[in-house]
Amino acid sequence: MTNESTDQPSDAATNRLAGESSPYLLQHAHNPVNWHPWGPEALQQARNEDRPILLSIGYAACHWCHVMERESFEDAGTAELMNRHFVNIKVDREERPDVDDVYMRAVQMMTGHGGWPLTVFLTPDLEPFYGGTYFPPEPRHGMPSFVQVLDGMAHAYRERRGEITLTAGQLRDHLQAQAPQGAYAAAPSAKTIYRAVMAQHDNFDPNYGGFGGAPKFPHTTGLMLHLRYAVSQDDPELLGEVLFTLRQMAGGGIRDHAGGGFHRYATDARWLIPHFEKMLYDNALLAVTYLEAYQHDGSADLSEAASTTLDWVRREMQDPRGGYYATLDADSEGVEGKYYVWSQAEIEELLGDDAAFFMAAYDVSPGGNWEGANILNTPLPLDGIAATHGVAEDDTRARLDGCLATLRGARAERIRPGLDDKILSDWNGLMIAAMARGYRVLGNEAYLDSAVAAATFVVEDMMRDGRLVHSQRDGKAGPSAYLDGYANMLWGCVELFESTFDARWLQHARALADRMIELFWDDDHGGFHFTGSDQEVLIARPKSGHDGATPSGNAIAATWLGR
Repeated sequence: MTNESTDQPSDAATNRLAGESSPYLLQHAHNPVNWHPWGPEALQQARNEDRPILLSIGYAACHWCHVMERESFEDAGTAELMNRHFVNIKVDREERPDVDDVYMRAVQMMTGHGGWPLTVFLTPDLEPFYGGTYFPPEPRHGMPSFVQVLDGMAHAYRERRGEITLTAGQLRDHLQAQAPQGAYAAAPSAKTIYRAVMAQHDNFDPNYGGFGGAPKFPHTTGLMLHLRYAVSQDDPELLGEVLFTLRQMAGGGIRDHAGGGFHRYATDARWLIPHFEKMLYDNALLAVTYLEAYQHDGSADLSEAASTTLDWVRREMQDPRGGYYATLDADSEGVEGKYYVWSQAEIEELLGDDAAFFMAAYDVSPGGNWEGANILNTPLPLDGIAATHGVAEDDTRARLDGCLATLRGARAERIRPGLDDKILSDWNGLMIAAMARGYRVLGNEAYLDSAVAAATFVVEDMMRDGRLVHSQRDGKAGPSAYLDGYANMLWGCVELFESTFDARWLQHARALADRMIELFWDDDHGGFHFTGSDQEVLIARPKSGHDGATPSGNAIAATWLGR
């Protein structure tokens, strides 16, 4: 059977993604590419027609996913090449983290880096043989164009099948060998924890905080570990590193000062220029970290960073049924960050007599600090700003908060970034824990009400025959939950029990733990698998005789692309 086809979307206006519930997949439902969702129909078609699979993985809030869609997936000529040579599959990484994990590791193994959009070429047996991330429409910066990649991979699959088979087999074997066979059942040793903290300490940035250089991610679990270790060892230097980092982040542009919450990461060392998307799980873990830091330090700036984050989630990210939404896009009106930045003229018009005071506090200038616009941040101590402008120090925060509320109201009239409103059980577990902790630390009952509503939704609407569902949108359930869904919801239920002493939350936690052990525990090696015993196996075990050579993606590309 030929490995080429003129396979086109079955409907002139839409492709097979039109019936999906994922906002990310629906974004691509009108592409001229004949996209398939991940599933047996597409996989069987690839086998029947002996055609390679082009797997594209991303998520709704991903800026570069949008860019590649505009440049390539909406282009009729590019789509024709894709449809002729490949079975094209689009995956939402937030719906299928198992698929994303396997093929992200494959691309990292081949190229040394990863990211989204993730572009992977597979055999009909789902074995990867080449991949990358974003490919431009024209060659640039040493990267081939996407069309060159398509032509090269199609030609290689037709004419150099033996090399494809060898490469795919090597990658399969390495992926299987790299996959952990289980984890130690015991807790990490004191020596292991010490080494982890010291590794961060050695990379601490004394100028701007954080560990390492740009781009800077919050790395919340690392910050939590650093904080807890510093407190347990009564180490003022380590504690100072964490508190300085948290304050630099809270004052930087990575924080949404007008609306609350934190963006995904900073592209610079100063935490000033964010990648503007907002993720539920980042904000959950950051809220917990700020709350724990506040408990040890007692400073209002730390509690304020936590409370404004939780307030933003309650206001903008909680469904009326209780569950929390997944992400807010980086783009609005097709422009990254447009929703979040300000001109000086806008600030002056909105704030009137308060404008000069506010602009001094939040680094607003005529030329801006990013592409001619202003990202709000607080580089100077507020007490100095207050003294310079003759404002009583006690009144400074209240006056600035009033200005921020005015800006927030004005911003609400703008076109909002896209909302991915699917509800994920793993990320909801984290935010439930954060809200319950916020109630206990700050005493705001609204946080407890929010956590109870979300947890009630998950246990009543995201359980099927005693098993947790990973995702839900518009009443349509996604796949079964993965390990982190059970673990995070278990944590959320325990935090709720500690906040309410309502035994039902402890009972839910116990039921989740029992099911987690049943589905994920490795009887042979100890520890837990990420996928359950009833879930799809993506990479088969390696065949004997593997020679141990790791395939080089760069070398493969140079050969197959004729460079």
